[in-house]
Amino acid sequence: MTRSGKVLYIIVCAAGAAVDVGRLVAYAQGEGWIVQIIATPSALDFIDVPELEQQTGRPVRSQYRKPHEPRPPRADAIIVAPATYNTINKFAQGIADTYALGLLAEAPGLGIPVVVLPFVNSAFASRAPFRQSVASLRAEGIPVLLGPGQFEPHPSGAGGDKLDTYPWALALKEIGQHRLR
Repeated sequence: MTRSGKVLYIIVCAAGAAVDVGRLVAYAQGEGWIVQIIATPSALDFIDVPELEQQTGRPVRSQYRKPHEPRPPRADAIIVAPATYNTINKFAQGIADTYALGLLAEAPGLGIPVVVLPFVNSAFASRAPFRQSVASLRAEGIPVLLGPGQFEPHPSGAGGDKLDTYPWALALKEIGQHRLR
């Protein structure tokens, strides 16, 4: 389904798959989305900022704007990919200590659909705080694409083996199933 003129925020976290976020951008643009990249501060070291700015035609944002700077367009939907252990836990707890987390903390209250596509290892995924965070987000109606047929955690240190099969398109398909205003 084409979302011509709709704005998709892609929140990128500091995980190995972040190097390929341009693939998600291309998929989204192919469906008519206007894409705005929001990077966590740590993710800036994982992505090619100039390349993504050229691809989207928009500045990559990682901090709140200054009062004199123009507002970015409001998101119609948000995909968090790759979503890290820290971001998922903080999002579930409503912690807003970065620009990216501030957007996520506010989105459900504004009715903005959010889809979370994790990129975590099995050691992190097995932890009770993480499992509780995933359950909490799902209970709020926020899809967390974790499990069989979605993203399956990798052994610690083996994330590079998951890069070619990371399900970018699945996140876009999931967000496309939400009714947008």
